[in-house]
Amino acid sequence: MKTMGNQQWFTLAIIIATASTFSSFHVCALDFSSILGKTTDDKDTAASINNEGNDPTASDGPVLAYPGQEVNSFGQPTYGVDISFPIHRKNLSTNYAWLPHNQDPENNPTPKKYEGMPIQVMGNKQAEYDEFLKGCRKHYGKRGSACDSVESDRVEMSLRQPKSMQNYTDLGFKKIKAPEAVFKLIKAFWETNKDNGKTEQWFTGNTYTNHWEAPTTMVSVEDTKLRGAGFALKNEIWTAARETIEEWTGEELTQCSLYGIRVYHEGAILATHVDRMPLVSSAIVNVAQDVDEPWPIEVYAHDGKAYNVTMEPGDMVLYESHSVLHGRPFPLKGRFYANVFIHFEPTGHTLRHGNDHGESSDVDGKYKEAVEKGHGGHEAAVDGLPPYIKRGSVEEEKWLSAHPHGKKEKMKSFTTGSTQTDAHLAAQENDVQRLAQIVEKEKGLIAAKDENGWTPLHEGVRAGSKEVVELLVKKGADPNERTNFGDGVSPLWLAEQQYGKDHPVVIFLTEIGAVSFGPEL
Repeated sequence: MKTMGNQQWFTLAIIIATASTFSSFHVCALDFSSILGKTTDDKDTAASINNEGNDPTASDGPVLAYPGQEVNSFGQPTYGVDISFPIHRKNLSTNYAWLPHNQDPENNPTPKKYEGMPIQVMGNKQAEYDEFLKGCRKHYGKRGSACDSVESDRVEMSLRQPKSMQNYTDLGFKKIKAPEAVFKLIKAFWETNKDNGKTEQWFTGNTYTNHWEAPTTMVSVEDTKLRGAGFALKNEIWTAARETIEEWTGEELTQCSLYGIRVYHEGAILATHVDRMPLVSSAIVNVAQDVDEPWPIEVYAHDGKAYNVTMEPGDMVLYESHSVLHGRPFPLKGRFYANVFIHFEPTGHTLRHGNDHGESSDVDGKYKEAVEKGHGGHEAAVDGLPPYIKRGSVEEEKWLSAHPHGKKEKMKSFTTGSTQTDAHLAAQENDVQRLAQIVEKEKGLIAAKDENGWTPLHEGVRAGSKEVVELLVKKGADPNERTNFGDGVSPLWLAEQQYGKDHPVVIFLTEIGAVSFGPEL
């Protein structure tokens, strides 16, 4: 393998998978110099990585930024955490690849301040991150300190959570063509409603996207004003995608989250992160794009190496979102990039023929038996710990602390149907009188959650009924209760997305101090 001289710009070689697996691929050499920029230290001495379209399996191999730079399994020169964006700590590496001790380590001992610091191949990314955070603080003004709190939480979770997770695949991600049935449903909805996206509202201090500079829009499948939207469409997409992801993970899955098509715009960044549980087995589908150059998703696979994966419309990336760090830390060059996130949670029942857990091969039978006993999916475990959390880990302690009864709310039963209550149905139908009678008789139904973590209040919001919402709030419903068992959206966010800020439901919730929380990424 070769290293380039010190007088050249850094560029990033990105591997594009072109088949249903990554067994065949070609190289796309992308010039990221305008993204990465010069540092105040490097002048014109940044190292260059550019495969120039060569076969990465050629005998002389890919071009490296410094001697001994690692290459991932797709032939891409790779790097560690805290290089492109803060991941394990908020200070990015300043151990530049062009420094003498990296270019000629035999004759230049490593200065003490760089010992143990990963080699920085992307220039002064700390300055870019400082500007990123400065933009968030400025946007939120007096509440700007919330930006730092959110960042600290993101970094802490990125460091803590992956090592506590049970993984289901070797590498942690895979690029394929989206199943025809999945893409057909999503594409049809997009073509019909692509001009009706609404600007997303993010909670105070949210730093997962630079929405203060490049606002995201959402074409929501939950916005019943949009043609074809609604729970029926969500179910169709989930059903069409489930088999593909189950085959990949070897695990039986239950749906968790699907909000719609998020559209990123010029200059957008998605901070590298892991998803909050129970978003575990996930998929991204590229729906449409208008870009000047590919916008890669950066993933840190189970082998510990960074990969940059580009996608075209119709491509699907499967990934274990609870343990695989993923993001898009390089600003989008182009007009827009539309994709949809589809999330599932393992039930704890393996579908692999070679069962590694010593369980009976009658997965469906055992699951049906568990459901009949009142246990759904992973709740069949004695202590209720979800199967994707390692026993003895930090996350086990956190989960059991948050779920003192050893289980979370009842999940959907695939054998008996939905967990919606009469209160949910009355709220959906805007039947205020019947709803009042139901919750008066059984007050516990006010906070009852269905299979997607929706309460009657969420249903009342979706129905656009101020009367239902007002009744439930007066009866004690939490106006900030999030869907998806605490990881989804708040009633105010849902109302804003569906009806706009002038709707009576939005006005009422705002007046009582409700907060607008958007979906997890």
